[in-house]
Amino acid sequence: MELRELLRKAYELGGSDIFIIPGAHVTCKVKGDMKHLTDEIVKPSGTEALVREAYEMAHRDIGKLYEDGDDDFSFALAGLSRFRCNAYVQRGTIAATCRMVAFGLPDPRSLGIPDLVMELTKNLNGMILVTGPAGSGKSTTLACMVDRINTTRHGHIVTIEDPIEYIHNHRQSLVSQRDVPNDVPTFARALRAALRQAPDVILLGEMRDLESIRIAITAAETGHLLLSSLHTTGASKTVDRILDTFPAEQQAQVRMQLSMVLRAVVSQRLVPKKEGGQIAVFEVMTVNPAVQNLIRDGRTHQIDNAIFGGAGQGMISMDGELQRLYRAGTITREVALTYAVNPETLAKRL
Repeated sequence: MELRELLRKAYELGGSDIFIIPGAHVTCKVKGDMKHLTDEIVKPSGTEALVREAYEMAHRDIGKLYEDGDDDFSFALAGLSRFRCNAYVQRGTIAATCRMVAFGLPDPRSLGIPDLVMELTKNLNGMILVTGPAGSGKSTTLACMVDRINTTRHGHIVTIEDPIEYIHNHRQSLVSQRDVPNDVPTFARALRAALRQAPDVILLGEMRDLESIRIAITAAETGHLLLSSLHTTGASKTVDRILDTFPAEQQAQVRMQLSMVLRAVVSQRLVPKKEGGQIAVFEVMTVNPAVQNLIRDGRTHQIDNAIFGGAGQGMISMDGELQRLYRAGTITREVALTYAVNPETLAKRL
């Protein structure tokens, strides 16, 4: 099969990710289950041909893949969908994973994104982080937040992504979208340049290293609203991850800066539903004076208790949401305890 046919088949099945790996069937993930797209196992020459076809559709030089060992890019299939692709070398052969990104922007309500998350876009400055494991929908949540700002506020939005997933049209705001590395070599360089582009809002696709985190904090300090993501689970681990990126002698200063600029941390997970498929579960920590003190004083281990205590008052706790879904019959007890922040405490409440 040609790659176009496989992608179309995955789209018709309602798939989210397509895996092209030598020695296996071309497979797609459909609501948490794995479905074969090919009847036969694909040989290394077959996967290389499929990946080359992806590069042709992206009008991209495949040389970077062979030079660096992996490569991120995106392409579109007319009338079907956009795809975010990571091609890589494994055991000397070519493989790839393609994430399906629908044309147009998703509706937050249909995705189960809480109103509280969308209300965070009313912040005019500071830093809002969306966290979670790979494939949990962080980019989609951020795209919905950018779209809400774009439709409700006048200003200039600069997005820095690797690669660009959702295309934002100019609405109430002007939107500049920069692709790393096609438009600019690195996140840090794009972020430094963004500060000279008179932005009101900056979307940094991911805070990947010390330099980009440092510049992001500076951007938030200088009056911009900065949205970004991290591969962490939970607000307390997110704060620790940022602090641990810095040398020990700088962490006290960064704790002070972070306590002042951080506005909220949204943590999301996809968990299995009792009747099949998956559902998104959200934790929301808004930074009130109590949380500011915990961050500044290095007592991040107490943040989870602060979130649970603030539930219903501008915060949502992960365990509280899991308890709600269990009582509604949406998820099983085992799933609730597996994804809980404090399984022992949640077990008593269940």
